[in-house]
Amino acid sequence: MKVNLSTRPSRPNAFGPGTIPITLTIRPACGLPGDYEFPTDSAALLRLLRLQTDLPGYVLDVFATELRARLAARLMGVELSESVLTDIGYFID
Repeated sequence: MKVNLSTRPSRPNAFGPGTIPITLTIRPACGLPGDYEFPTDSAALLRLLRLQTDLPGYVLDVFATELRARLAARLMGVELSESVLTDIGYFID
């Protein structure tokens, strides 16, 4: 499923050094309703994107830079498998 991903800072939690607590918003890229918010951290999100998508490294590098600089970043039209979406709690009907 193609989704749009956006992040925003979340409340400080007990994350490891070098990580930023964020809330990831997942929205269907086709414009249908179905927003989902997922609390995570920057390191876990980047690891998921590197392992579970076919996004080029340079796209992920730009995303990581935006995330660190502004604590907000966006990726549009990312293909995520149904199993990945289910693993993070986004259920597809």
